[in-house]
Amino acid sequence: MPFVRKSHTYSVNGEIFADTPWPADMHRICLIVEYNGAAFRGFQIQPGGVPTVQQCLHEALSKVANEPVTLVCAGRTDAGVHATCQVVHFDTRALRPARAWTAGTRAHLPPGISVRWAGQVSPFFHARFSARSRTYRYLLTDRLARPGLLHDQICWYPHDLDLAAMQEGARALVGEHDFTSLRAAQCQAKSPVRTIEHLHLVRCGELIVMEVKANAFLHHMVRNIMGVLLPVGAGSKAPMWVQEVLDARDRRCAGATASAQGLYLVAVDYAQEFGLPVLSPGPLMMPASIENWQD
Repeated sequence: MPFVRKSHTYSVNGEIFADTPWPADMHRICLIVEYNGAAFRGFQIQPGGVPTVQQCLHEALSKVANEPVTLVCAGRTDAGVHATCQVVHFDTRALRPARAWTAGTRAHLPPGISVRWAGQVSPFFHARFSARSRTYRYLLTDRLARPGLLHDQICWYPHDLDLAAMQEGARALVGEHDFTSLRAAQCQAKSPVRTIEHLHLVRCGELIVMEVKANAFLHHMVRNIMGVLLPVGAGSKAPMWVQEVLDARDRRCAGATASAQGLYLVAVDYAQEFGLPVLSPGPLMMPASIENWQD
């Protein structure tokens, strides 16, 4: 849900300030970031020094700012999950041109992470709580041979998939529903109710793409959606089974969680007043719109 602020209330690095002027020398910077998640243990910093996207960004941005930087993201992706338009923000007293936050930060990042855009935003902008919706794409192939070039960027499911059956089953998921059956057991969300705005499934040759947009997502929700649709496409379950899984409100009634490497966070929507650009969702080989993308 969109973040609703009280008048003159904002946060600085997680600390809430109410009825207090925004510090004159403080700047809120927003970045749109792309990364290949294969080399990382997810986005969020973890104990033990394991490689994460957030840790790499903290280190790179702190060098450019010449001060410690702590950032907030629109959505914490799991290990192996990718992003083309992850949105983050941080607060800093460093005054830098936009190019320093893009090219300068990229110079300190590993090859699998890139900053696509940077800009100063209102102190009332929040990467997570100001988001109105998020869009994910899931890429898979059902060809017989395991992919070599995209082995860590696409899901391989070596069974002929009936796209029409998957599309029929997916229709049950669109709208507002209780998605208890399609969230991870460790999900900490207070409510399992989410609203899916659209769910498209298209094929181009050996590539199948699912695009799903919702107001918010539960832990593993997109991968569990694909985990339900795969047996429908393979013919082991009927399309009506998707509705039965949804109605059961029991994770044990659903299919296996689909693999992480096919999943991409491709868009986060905000009110126009915040001034964020609309970038091509990608990944690079994908068109801006897949709704009518067919052989």
